[in-house]
Amino acid sequence: MAGKRRRTSHALLAAAALGGFGLPAQAAIVGTCTIVIGSSGAMKANPAINIFGSRQAGGSSATATITASSLLCTILNLLDCYSVSAPAPIAFTSAPSGGDANVTFDTVFRLDGSGADIPGSSPQRVTNGTHTIQVDLTATKSAGIFPAGNYQGMVTVRCE
Repeated sequence: MAGKRRRTSHALLAAAALGGFGLPAQAAIVGTCTIVIGSSGAMKANPAINIFGSRQAGGSSATATITASSLLCTILNLLDCYSVSAPAPIAFTSAPSGGDANVTFDTVFRLDGSGADIPGSSPQRVTNGTHTIQVDLTATKSAGIFPAGNYQGMVTVRCE
C-alpha cells in the first residue's frame, strides 16, 4: 500500500509539472479592484406589459463605484489593466409562476458619467482610480405578457 501511495504522489507530481508546460503564460495583475454597490435599480413595465426595464418610465439604473488599483499598472504606466463588465442574467432571481417563460435579458452600462451605452457582456478597460458605473437591465417577454407579481433581477458587475 505504501508503494501505491508513492507511485500516486509521483504521478500527481509529474502531471502537475507537465500541466504547466504547453500552456500559454498569462500575466497576473498584482492589485485590487473593489466594487461598492451604490443604489439598486428599479425595473418598470411598459404599457403592453411585455417589457420590464430600468429604462421604462419610472425605472432607474443601478449604480456602483469601482476602484481599480494595480502596482504593476502604476510601475509600467499601463492604462488598461482591469476590465469591467455587467453581463445579463439568465433568469430573474425571483418571479411569479410563468414569469421566466419566454424571457430574454439584456444589460447595458455606462462608465464615469458617459452617455454611451456599453453592452453588458463587452468588457470595458479602466485605468487605476475610482470609476462610477450605471447599469440598466431589460427583460423582454417574446410571447404573452408578464404575469402579475413581484419580480427581482440581479446583474453581477465584474472587474477582472
